[in-house]
Amino acid sequence: MDMGRESRWDKDAMTVEIVFALVTAVALAAVVFVAALALAWALGVSGPADKGVSVAGALLGAAAGVWRLVRVLRRFDEQRRKGS
Repeated sequence: MDMGRESRWDKDAMTVEIVFALVTAVALAAVVFVAALALAWALGVSGPADKGVSVAGALLGAAAGVWRLVRVLRRFDEQRRKGS
C-alpha cells in the first residue's frame, strides 16, 4: 500500500467537490446578474444606463461566482486536512 498517495475515494470526493463548487458558482453568478437586470427593468432604466447596469451586474456576478468557488474549495481543503 502506498502511504503517500491519495485513495480513489479521496480523488472522487475532490472531483465531486470541484464540480459542486463550479456549478454553485455559476448559479450564484447568474442569480446576481439576473437580479441586476430585473432591478434595472423594474426601475425603467434605459439607454446607456441600461448597458452600465448590465456590465455592473456581470462584474458583480463574476465576483460573486469567484468568491463562491474559492470559499467552497477552501472549506473542503480545511475539512480534508482535519480528516473529517
